[in-house]
Amino acid sequence: MEATPHTLIAYRIEQLAEGVYAYLQPDGGWCLNNAGIVTGGEGTLLVDTAATEARALMLRETVRTLSARPVGTLVNTHSHGDHTFGNHLFAESATVVAHERAAAEMAEYGLALKNLWPQVRWGRIEPALPDVTYRDRMSLPGLGLRVELLHLGPGHTAGDTVVWLPDQRVLFTGDLVFSGATPFVLMGSLSGSLRVIDRLRALEPLHVVPGHGPLGGPELLDANADYLGWVDALACTGIAEGLTPLDLARTADGGPYAQLLDSERLVGNLIRAYAERRGAQSAAPLDVQAAFADMVALHGGLPHCAA
Repeated sequence: MEATPHTLIAYRIEQLAEGVYAYLQPDGGWCLNNAGIVTGGEGTLLVDTAATEARALMLRETVRTLSARPVGTLVNTHSHGDHTFGNHLFAESATVVAHERAAAEMAEYGLALKNLWPQVRWGRIEPALPDVTYRDRMSLPGLGLRVELLHLGPGHTAGDTVVWLPDQRVLFTGDLVFSGATPFVLMGSLSGSLRVIDRLRALEPLHVVPGHGPLGGPELLDANADYLGWVDALACTGIAEGLTPLDLARTADGGPYAQLLDSERLVGNLIRAYAERRGAQSAAPLDVQAAFADMVALHGGLPHCAA
């Protein structure tokens, strides 16, 4: 299913099981995130929204074509604006649910993502914070199938949620997993991400819906773990040789992962890896603006955001 030509917004719907859909926004680069839709029972579940008003409205229109029931529950997998900026467009019917750390980050960050790409047509967006938070796990009733929210530790951020449908073996990972795009742990934890991926493998998912990029299966978990292991090994070398993360990223030139979208994230990932190798706690605050400036320098200009 594609958006109508006048919208200039491409998307694709993939049905994964009865009443379970992935909403994909190609090509999965900066701010082009995926969402999930689960219909049935007493209401519709939506997993994440979209970055701009136009994209969130298209998502809302698509949900309405799949279910006559309004969105009753909206789960944010983490705090970043490409997954949360559309929350307010579902506020009339939906209860917004997120991990407690994600809710705190959303309150802290507000609409700061807009400042990174001022040329994007964000439209009318406004913060809509979670109504309900949880700490470790939570089950969602009234959907006609089992839906579990799991926080498995810091990874992409301090407050990630995965949405797990055990009977259908469908896993919505948010940005704990990327497909065809470079993973990103600057605001979370490299070592924590590896631990979380191990726990996701233990679920034995059949379908993995990443936060960005094409659908896959458990091989996506392996691919992300392989990349993060390479970054960690690279960081050990860079520290031993006295290189800054930016200098090391320039030397590495993407390595075997240069083909991934948004490869400039390497320097942000190295900044996190250096910090953890030097004793920083998982998800300890780092200077995100300085790290983004390094990513701009590595890219040779502002990375493209097609939102």
